[in-house]
Amino acid sequence: MDLVYQLLIVLHLIGWAIVLGGTLVNLRTPKIATGVLHGILTALVTGIALAGIASAGLAGHEPNTTKIAVKLVIALVVTALVILGVRKPARVTTGYLGAIAGLTVANIAIAVLWH
Repeated sequence: MDLVYQLLIVLHLIGWAIVLGGTLVNLRTPKIATGVLHGILTALVTGIALAGIASAGLAGHEPNTTKIAVKLVIALVVTALVILGVRKPARVTTGYLGAIAGLTVANIAIAVLWH
């Protein structure tokens, strides 16, 4: 189960990298790239799976539930912003993409810095 857990971590990080990269690349001409939607859905699903596996004691260590809750809320907000941006492209501005990028960086920082 440890191998599955580690592979999920890799997929989770790749998902967030796609969100951040796809958002930053489109700052000049504000739009949500299709890959960003796929990236956030990958990050969200793998994050939930990682929390479930760790909480069940199957792999990893006992998770900090407060940290997981904060990260989940941020991920859900980013997901909502991306979905709304895909459905209504006229809403997408540089500030809109900045919010997505900023929340993504915040989620990554929480994962790394909160012990």
